[in-house]
Amino acid sequence: MPQKDTVTAPGTQRAARPGYGQLLRTRGAWTFLLPGFAARQPFAMLTISIVLLVQHTTGSYGTAGAVSATTGVAMALFAPYSGKLADRFGQRAVLLPGVLVHSAAGLTLTVLALSGAPTWALFVAAVPTGASTPQIGPMVRARWGVKLQGSPLMQTAAAFESVTDEFTFVLGPLFATALCTGIDPAAGLITEAALTLVGGLLFATQKATQPPVAGLEEHARVQHSSALRVPGVRVLIVTFLGIGSVFGGMQVSLAAYTESIGEPGLNGVLYGIFAAGNMLSGLACGAIAWKIAPQRRLLVGYTALAVMASGLWAAQSVVLLAGLGLLVGVCIAPSLITGYTLVEKIAPVGSRTEAFTWLTGAVALGQAAAVSVSGQLEDRLWDGAGFLVPMGGTVLALVVMFLLRSRLTPSSTGRTVARGVGHREPVAVD
Repeated sequence: MPQKDTVTAPGTQRAARPGYGQLLRTRGAWTFLLPGFAARQPFAMLTISIVLLVQHTTGSYGTAGAVSATTGVAMALFAPYSGKLADRFGQRAVLLPGVLVHSAAGLTLTVLALSGAPTWALFVAAVPTGASTPQIGPMVRARWGVKLQGSPLMQTAAAFESVTDEFTFVLGPLFATALCTGIDPAAGLITEAALTLVGGLLFATQKATQPPVAGLEEHARVQHSSALRVPGVRVLIVTFLGIGSVFGGMQVSLAAYTESIGEPGLNGVLYGIFAAGNMLSGLACGAIAWKIAPQRRLLVGYTALAVMASGLWAAQSVVLLAGLGLLVGVCIAPSLITGYTLVEKIAPVGSRTEAFTWLTGAVALGQAAAVSVSGQLEDRLWDGAGFLVPMGGTVLALVVMFLLRSRLTPSSTGRTVARGVGHREPVAVD
């Protein structure tokens, strides 16, 4: 049974201090971690690869950004359905056709761009490219959920996955940019399609660790219900939309700010500082045996994020912007990690992959909307006006979360919905 695969048992001394070493010794973890990392890397290459290719062939950053945003919106809208199908029929059944469609769609978009196809054709091709993007991150998280059911290591796994995601989003754009600028403008998207195909197929072959599909008809009615029916999941979606607004707003606004001061090369440095804060706080967050309830941690952490994001628009120097960017990054990881920890507790067991994809899709949708709005603000108002988007997105999400905070408390009725990770905090093991 999956519960036997955890490296600690309730009541043991080791379980009181869960850590990364203990997590990575979980039996069978490396069989899905390594192919999962390879398969999720292309996800971070997609947006920038499309921007650089379409800008090269059309000469317009506006068109390139719009085509890229279309891909992001399509991914955000279709990702939850991919997750629901994975919960219902198994991850392998969804991944095999998904990686084939995505690779074919990405190559089609590449050919259309290089052949000078009309702009509407690029938008049409962008839709299936985004809609078929494999949801490897949520699938890896769902596998951790099976491996660590009932273990306090689930908090550490959420932190580990957050850091892995951030590491991916640091390496992916750098790799894609190097390919597009050093080899050929189409090299980034072609490589993304190839890596998706190879990495996705390797991940799909790891059948032993994928979450089992419920076979009992008695449980199917509960487990196959949509995660979106859970009020707490809907609150977390709003929360993650706000986080997406930070990512999108920072990307556009940092580029516009560094361009306005005549130092475009600083864009990568400033965004790297922001990402470094995210990764470091994620590592620290996963190493702590928390005694505070996750819903309370989320409120405190998200309040700090909204406060820090609210100061970005007023930064008038590179040093101040770098410092604030670092603090914003530090505040993001705890909110992401705690949100994923909460969804493990409140989502039905058979709908976890879907729940994870709703949250991942919310980040992507918030990011796509923020890219568009921030760009308009930068064009129409002053340099740095795009930083208003992270402020607005996080403050609005914080208000919603505060008003509906009771929805984030896991049920204690004993139903499946409340028992995603055993409904226990590490303090119960001490």
